[in-house]
Amino acid sequence: MISLIQEECVEKKHWITQDEMLSITVIAETTPGPIAVNCATYVGYKKYGLIGAIAATIGVVLPSFIIIYAISLFLDSFLEIKWVANAFKGIKIAVAIIIIDAAYKLIKKMSVRAFDIAVLVVAFGTMMAVNIFSLKISSVALMVLAGLCSLCVFAIGKRDGRKDGNI
Repeated sequence: MISLIQEECVEKKHWITQDEMLSITVIAETTPGPIAVNCATYVGYKKYGLIGAIAATIGVVLPSFIIIYAISLFLDSFLEIKWVANAFKGIKIAVAIIIIDAAYKLIKKMSVRAFDIAVLVVAFGTMMAVNIFSLKISSVALMVLAGLCSLCVFAIGKRDGRKDGNI
């Protein structure tokens, strides 16, 4: 969904800039709720104020809600159909590819610094280790730890006199 929002709002319609999209993605990751809803709400608000935010939120949530509600009415019998079960396996793969595509596009456009690459590699490695080895580590704890590391790096950068606080 993020790659769709990026393509429509940044590349085609030019409602927001690439830097705003990066900021929206970061903010949407740290606020409660689905990222796509948070992104769409921000873009709607930026374009048309409160009414735009409400319309964008409803526009993103309502179609999925209706489809999931309809599926939930028949879920047990629906999952017994072999091709439906296989389709859900394919959907999982497609979602992973879409996420990788969005990450690739964002990484390609960000400024490259050694520290940023290190953070990317450590975060990716940590999440892969958690998934591969089925470690029971809270994602909230990982986010708090990442926030504390970021705060320390920012404080060190400010102490050393860097304007943006980055190392």
